[in-house]
Parts: sequence; C-alpha cells; structure tokens
Amino acid sequence: MQNNMQKNRQTSTRELSTAEAMRYNRQIMIPGFDLDKQEILLSARVLIVGAGGLGCSAAQFLCAAGTGHISVMDDDTVEITNLQRQILHFEKDVGLRKACSAKDTLKSINSGVSVDAIIERASEDNLPELIESHDIVLDCSDNLDTRNLLNRLCYEHGTSLVSGAAIRMEGQIFCVIPEKRSACYACISRFFGELNLSCVESGIMSPVVGIVGASQALEAIKILCDFGKPAINQLQVFDAMQSHWQNFNVNAQDDCAVCSSF
Repeated sequence: MQNNMQKNRQTSTRELSTAEAMRYNRQIMIPGFDLDKQEILLSARVLIVGAGGLGCSAAQFLCAAGTGHISVMDDDTVEITNLQRQILHFEKDVGLRKACSAKDTLKSINSGVSVDAIIERASEDNLPELIESHDIVLDCSDNLDTRNLLNRLCYEHGTSLVSGAAIRMEGQIFCVIPEKRSACYACISRFFGELNLSCVESGIMSPVVGIVGASQALEAIKILCDFGKPAINQLQVFDAMQSHWQNFNVNAQDDCAVCSSF
C-alpha cells in the first residue's frame, strides 16, 4: 500500500488583485482569515465527486468564496426529478450531463474560478490521478461503495476528504485528514452493514442537502486554509426534524483496513 502521508503539495499562492480583494472583502475582514488565507483559497484545487444535491450546494459556496480551481466529477444526466434539490441545474438543463451543467452555472457565479467537468464515474482506475492532483476531495456521492473507495484512496495519497451524506430528513459529515493521522471513514462505515439507502426509495427534503453540502464547503475551507478547528475524529449528524446537530467522537480503529496501516 502506498504511504504518501507527507505529500508535497504546491505551496506557492497567487496574490489577490485589487478587484479580487474587493470581491472577497467580507471574508478577508473575518478575524484570523485575512488576505493570506484568501490567497491560499484562491490557489487551492478541489475535487467534488458527485454533482447531485450535496455537490451542487458545496460547489456553489466554494466557487463564490473564491476557490481557485474546482473539478466536478459525475457521469449522470440531469433529470426533472433532480431539480427539486440540485440547485446548479435548471429546467433548460434536463438531459445534459450534470458535470457540464454544474460547470456552466459555477462559471456564471464566479468567472474567476477555473472549473473542470469530468464526465466519468468514480472508479479505482480514474480516481488516483485525480486525487493526487487536488488538495482536497469532497465526497458528494450517493452510495457507500464510492464513499469507501474515496476514503481508502484519499488516505493512501495523503489527501484530505470531507464526506457527506443525506437522506429523508437526515444528514451526516465526516472529515478525514491523513496528515494528522485522523480516523477514517472506514472506521465508522464498517458498522453500517449492507444498508445503502437512496433518495429514489427513501426521498429527501430539498434544504437538507443544502445544509449538509454547505457544511462540507465550510469544513473544506477550514482545512485548506488552516482556519478554525476542522471537525476531525467526529461524526456530525444532522436531524432536520428537530433542527439539531450532534457530534460523536470517533476513534481510529486499531484493526481498520485503511488507516491502521499508516
């Protein structure tokens, strides 16, 4: 197994122009964020796997916040049933590839952000190179197999991961930071069994994916910019029926098939 925990990432940052400093002024004025953090964000490369409800929400906030490069990976097409919650797609986009539709909307939000549309299904073959070329991955997929695959490959490549999921009136977020030897998603998914619900069978309330996706974007910015306290070694669970978040401490499992090897 590859051990690339101390991965050498691009450390140079691009200086903000006067127009960019004005555009992102409301972030720059936050105590502790300032110009330096904004320049780090402007130089960051983010891979978003899934252009559904979670991915659409996370991508729009990362784009608006000034994340320099966003890659959106999805091989699906826009359907009428997606429009209830997947807010980067519009009625005119039905039948188009989700990655392309998302790219068009993101460029209309912020033309200064570089956006790639990757029209492929996430797999063992295509993910390693993509993960290696990005600073962080947002797992906005809709199935357990893909979440586990992303978790394993991100840990092997030393790339941080923010995993999200939402169904019915429930959501969850889990952050993995290999460089800090954090617990990984496999430490909790091993207890999920074969349960793999989807929105098709179970339904989903539109704002729930917005809340979870926006929270993924926030955690990604905190990790990228070393700002605040990212929620590592914690499973964050959102109960939309009660409008309540709960945090559960997660310890790295000694016999975990992924993170125990590092």
